[in-house]
Amino acid sequence: MAFRLCARFFWGSAVRSGRVAAAAGRESVSWPLAPGNAACSRGGRNGFTVSPACFITSEAFVNGLKEGKEAKADGSFCRSLSSLPPDSSAHMALFMRNPDQPETSKVLKVAIIGSPNTGKSTLSNQLLGRKVFAVSSKVHTTQCSALGVLTEDDTQIIILDTPGFITKSKLKRHNLEKSLLVDPWNTVSEADLLVVMVDVSDKWMSKKLDIELLKCLVGHPDVPAILVLNKVDRLKDKNKLLSITDELTCGIVNGRRIGAEKKSKRRSEISLNNNNDEPEGSAESASGLSEDKLKALKNQKGWPRFKDVFMLSALNKEHVDPLKRYFIAEAKPGPWQYHSKVLTNQNPEDVCTNIIREKLLEYLHEEVPYLITQDIEYWQEEKDCELKILVKLYAKKSSHVSFVIGTSGQTIHRIATEAGQDLSQIFQRDVKLVLTVKIKH
Repeated sequence: MAFRLCARFFWGSAVRSGRVAAAAGRESVSWPLAPGNAACSRGGRNGFTVSPACFITSEAFVNGLKEGKEAKADGSFCRSLSSLPPDSSAHMALFMRNPDQPETSKVLKVAIIGSPNTGKSTLSNQLLGRKVFAVSSKVHTTQCSALGVLTEDDTQIIILDTPGFITKSKLKRHNLEKSLLVDPWNTVSEADLLVVMVDVSDKWMSKKLDIELLKCLVGHPDVPAILVLNKVDRLKDKNKLLSITDELTCGIVNGRRIGAEKKSKRRSEISLNNNNDEPEGSAESASGLSEDKLKALKNQKGWPRFKDVFMLSALNKEHVDPLKRYFIAEAKPGPWQYHSKVLTNQNPEDVCTNIIREKLLEYLHEEVPYLITQDIEYWQEEKDCELKILVKLYAKKSSHVSFVIGTSGQTIHRIATEAGQDLSQIFQRDVKLVLTVKIKH
């Protein structure tokens, strides 16, 4: 196992935005991929050198990454980015079309899970190379599970984007769909690989994995999982990355110790590792845990079975490419599930309403955006190939209508303009989006 230097963080005069900026006269540095022992060290006069990319666990994986880089350099990964058809029937026809897979096809289903607002949808969009899922700084932007399809050369990666794990009380508070309680659990059961995302800029999330996440991991011990530490660009003290990693992995990655053993913690972990013999109808039916094991789980900070760890900034797309190559290297021989031109299972209308909801969340305050509903009244591709969409927004109160409209109509105009621009990128054509708002009686 190796704690590899896919990228480095330095402090002092040698760092700019998490990227190496070599000082004048310093010797250039290269980081060849090779397996070895985990390592971190003090570097230079001012810095601490760590890897924000990944733990590499095997010779086969390293070779897979090298082969992927060589193939990309040779131009064999040359499929153009897929786009979403603006017509529902065309989208359905493409979605149901037989896969155009090569003889050496490989496939991997990846479920990205985590607490709300950790950057799951942002990472999914970056991996796909195009905005497909709505994102915002507010919690619960993603309302239901959806998938994106990344096809490169002979490999198809199916990305399962999930809502954040929530409780019943939060469901009621934000007026959310009941499906949010079960969607993440259902998605995990389909996956070949779990990606657990943590926002390291959140001081609470970075200290302990959410109890719902731990339940999920304990409930699916046979599904490989990796830890992705997101928003590392927001962490001023990069020294904390090592301690965060140690806490959230219980000091163990891929079965090997990366830090000092904490004996009291090990005892609680061992008591949870063998939970396959739980009887049905236990106190926690969703996770299958008994009351005793659930109590022990609440005292556990991390998960000792992570296969690898990645550190990145999904928003800035920093160090996302190594994760993408990791997925390609982890894919196993098997038939594709979708045609290479398929981008997502979401129909065009759902994508549209999700993007509009994203803008409502960004520009409206408190509970207002969560209470607004939408109705698509007109959807037509004009002769000049421009897609014209008319959406009516329904608010519960007259004050909410005023918030949506804004001063001199500035807010609703801004929402329509920005949502239209996003939809133009998704559908790859000009989009004219018109929004109106009224009280729902």
